[in-house]
Amino acid sequence: MSLTAPPLSLYLHIPWCVKKCPYCDFNSHAQRGALPIEDYVDALLADLERDLAQAGEAIAGRTLHSVFFGGGTPSLFAPDAIARILDGVAARIALEPAAEVTLETNPGTLEHGRFDGYLRAGVNRISIGVQSFDDDKLQRLGRIHNAGEADRAVKSAQDAGLANINIDLMYALPQQTLAGALADITAAIALRPAHISHYQLTLEPNTLFAARPPKLPDSDAAWDMQEACQAQLASAGFTQYEVSAHAAAGRRCAHNLNYWRFGDYLGIGAGAHGKLSDSASGRIVRTTKLKTPTSYLDRAARREPFGSQSEVAARDLPFEFMMNVLRLNEGVAAASFARHTGLEPGAIDALLASARGRGWMVDDPTRIAATALGQRYLNDVIELFLPEA
Repeated sequence: MSLTAPPLSLYLHIPWCVKKCPYCDFNSHAQRGALPIEDYVDALLADLERDLAQAGEAIAGRTLHSVFFGGGTPSLFAPDAIARILDGVAARIALEPAAEVTLETNPGTLEHGRFDGYLRAGVNRISIGVQSFDDDKLQRLGRIHNAGEADRAVKSAQDAGLANINIDLMYALPQQTLAGALADITAAIALRPAHISHYQLTLEPNTLFAARPPKLPDSDAAWDMQEACQAQLASAGFTQYEVSAHAAAGRRCAHNLNYWRFGDYLGIGAGAHGKLSDSASGRIVRTTKLKTPTSYLDRAARREPFGSQSEVAARDLPFEFMMNVLRLNEGVAAASFARHTGLEPGAIDALLASARGRGWMVDDPTRIAATALGQRYLNDVIELFLPEA
C-alpha cells in the first residue's frame, strides 16, 4: 500500500517560563536572568533549515498548514522576536494563505498592548493558559497570575482584534468541588472565546505534585465534573470535537486537528518532536531535539545537529495511529489508516473487530471512532493496538 503525505504543520518550542508549575511535566525551564532571545531565534531558524535539508524530497513542494508556538511560555518573547521567527520561517518554506498561527500565552507574562504586536507579527490565534478563575485554585496550582489578570488578558486580546482565542482550563483541581468546576466554565463562557480546552489535572512523574501529591477529587468526582462541564459547554454552543477540546462553530484548532489525524509536523526548538512521512520511500520518521536550552544553543553555536531521528517501525504504526485519531469524537475515515501509514487496509481488521465487539468502537466499517463507552475507557481501547511483545 502506498503512503500518502498528510498536511504539514510546524511546532516551535519556547522552553522558558517565569516559574515551573508543580504539575507541569513539559520541557519548560524557569527563567534565570535575561533570556538569550536573539541567539535562540537564530538557533530556531538554523534548526528549521537543517530539518528541511534533511527531509529533502519528503518536503519538496509541501506548504505549512499551521504554525504553533508552544512552551514554556512563548509570550516571554516580545512581538518583534515572534515576527522575526515567522519571517524566517516564511523565507524557508511556504505557508498556506489561510495558515493558522497560534501563540500560547500566560496571563502573568503579558504587558499592556502586546497583543497588537503579536497580531502584526502574523499571529492569528491566541491560547491563554488560564487554568482556573478561582484565586485559591490558582495559588494551589502554583500559577503566577490571578483571576482578574486572566479576565483582563482575554479582553485585551479581543480588544486588539484577535477573534480566535482559546482558553485553557483544568478540572479535578486540589480541593475542587463540582460547583467550583462549573463556576470556571461559566466564567470562561462569559468571555466569549472561540475555543475552550478543558483538561483533567493528573499527577505526572517527575513533577513536584508527584513527589508531594495534593488531595485531588476521586475518579468518580472527576468524572462527574467532566460530564457536567461538557454539558454546560454544549448548552453554550461549544461543540466537543476531541477529548479535551470544545469549539464555537468554525473554530476548531487546525494545528491540533492535524496531530490527531496523524498529520505531519516539523518540530523545532529545545525538546521539540516532529513526524514526517516520505511518500516516495514509504517511511515515517520521528525527530527529537535536545531538551535543555543550554545544550540546544551549544549545538547551534557549533553548527552541529540539534537532535536525532528514527524511523517508526511498521509494527508500531497501528498503535501510534490509534493513539491520535481515537481522541477525535468523530474519528476518521477508515481508509485514512492505510493512506497515512502505508500498511494494508486489513492489517488491523481483527483488532477493530475486537474493539467493536466490546462496544468500544462504532459499528461502521467506513469509520474508525470510539463510542461513548470507548471514550470513557480510551486508554484501554488504544492499548488493544499495542504491538505484541
